[in-house]
Amino acid sequence: MYEWNLRAASAVMELTGAVEVIARNALDRELTSWADRRNVGDWLDEAPLDPRGRQDVVKAAERAARGGSRDRHDRLVAELSFGFWRYLLSSRYHASLWVPDLHRAFPRGPAELRSRRREVEGRMHRLHLARNRAAHHEPIHQRDLHRDLDDALELLGWIHPAAAEWAADVTSLSAVLDARPSG
Repeated sequence: MYEWNLRAASAVMELTGAVEVIARNALDRELTSWADRRNVGDWLDEAPLDPRGRQDVVKAAERAARGGSRDRHDRLVAELSFGFWRYLLSSRYHASLWVPDLHRAFPRGPAELRSRRREVEGRMHRLHLARNRAAHHEPIHQRDLHRDLDDALELLGWIHPAAAEWAADVTSLSAVLDARPSG
């Protein structure tokens, strides 16, 4: 079971990595649109983030400053954690960011915006927890990994069906789950 748990943890990291990159790119696209419509600078500097969100951006900027010559915006986006993106989906940003723009990152989710935000946030929360357990080498064999896989693929499908299909094809959690030893 320990060996299977290692493979499962690896597969969870692979899957949640795909979710993180696809979701952050979709959210970044909508936040960039938010800033463009308001004719302000980079959303990373202008979005109405709470103190925790603002501090996450400051820390990401510090890490990005050490990271070479890529575009500042792209470096900062890449340095922001899964947790940052997850918290952008919380109720605290419902009126300021979700309703005007962020809901567009998940156009195929539930029709009602409050329900969509809750459903997206719930899936991101569960996937963030699964990723953290896997990353910290904690046992994950008792998690409902089938649910985590379903959450990830459904969330990606809400962004774009091709994203879900791609993740289903290139990530290994489904095969690892099929190979789970009994006992």
